[in-house]
Amino acid sequence: MEIISPIIHRWREDGETDPEGFWARAADHLPWFQRWTQVFESTPPTYRWFVGGKTNLSYNCLDVHVARGWGGHAALIAMNERGERSTHTYAQLLEATKQVAAALRGLGVQRGDRVAIYMPTCAEAITLMLACTRIGAIHIVVFAGFGSGALAERVQLAGAKVLFISDVTYRKGKDVPLKGIADEAVEKTGSQVERVVVLQRASAEVSMTPGRDITWQEFLAGAKGHSSAHEVMEANDPAYILATSGTTARPKLAVHNHGAYQVGIYSTGKWCFGLKPEDVWWSTSDIGWVVGHSYIVYAPLLSGCTTIAYEGSLDHPGPEHFYQIVAQEHVTGIFSSPTAVRLLFRYGAEPGWLRSFPA
Repeated sequence: MEIISPIIHRWREDGETDPEGFWARAADHLPWFQRWTQVFESTPPTYRWFVGGKTNLSYNCLDVHVARGWGGHAALIAMNERGERSTHTYAQLLEATKQVAAALRGLGVQRGDRVAIYMPTCAEAITLMLACTRIGAIHIVVFAGFGSGALAERVQLAGAKVLFISDVTYRKGKDVPLKGIADEAVEKTGSQVERVVVLQRASAEVSMTPGRDITWQEFLAGAKGHSSAHEVMEANDPAYILATSGTTARPKLAVHNHGAYQVGIYSTGKWCFGLKPEDVWWSTSDIGWVVGHSYIVYAPLLSGCTTIAYEGSLDHPGPEHFYQIVAQEHVTGIFSSPTAVRLLFRYGAEPGWLRSFPA
């Protein structure tokens, strides 16, 4: 009995016999400002995909869907372990992204500049990522669980002049402070970081360095008089940088571009996960990892579905919390890790069973 679908067999054969044709057909499922002149160009030790193609990752995530009448559909549901929840339609997320894009330009960020983000998985961080790719800036997101040394190293390696942070992140019912860690990291980078933008969420006051630090509100106010227009990017222009975890050696920076990256994750989302516009999708990762970049932010939005961004521990305030979210939000697909599954397994099936069939 054959366990592999004949469709998969056909795809594999197509990919092996005509790889350029295979990926050209995959890329044709996405919008382009201008089609490529060459699918693949090998220039050892590097290579380029969709050479001459003109696109923009953020534009395809947002503007395209609003233009086709999908603006009223939920794009992002931002949630955390404290029960806070906000919904952003495609039209609302586009407007928020445009405001942040204009504010970035107001801060002096231009096409090709690197922007470091040290924030948890929240709506503001995701909007900032989309705004960076909108204007051709290159974001590097650093996991908000890393210490000052790891943050400083990644900021230095990327050459980022602007750092966005949150004062705290939420974990297991506690406010985990980030501002002090960020201050130590900036000190280690010398004069490289020129501006620090602080999203204040806790009630406690945060120390601010005059002339360098500004609040998120002050940052947004700087949007006035600046353009929110998208940049037309060549397919091989960088969209973002992400460092490897550094668990086995020094972190290495991987550069992901506007063209091939979106073709790859959009295709994977469709082929492996069956993502479609009507889905409510939940990737339980963090935006600090590549899974978070690809399957919390970019792939679901390219597909036009609703994506859930969750901050905190899946089992807080109790093991039933995960199942409660699945039930309340009518989640149609989940992408998680073995670590998260083992965490829930510790509690057995009872929390999910009780949630599904309350007394």
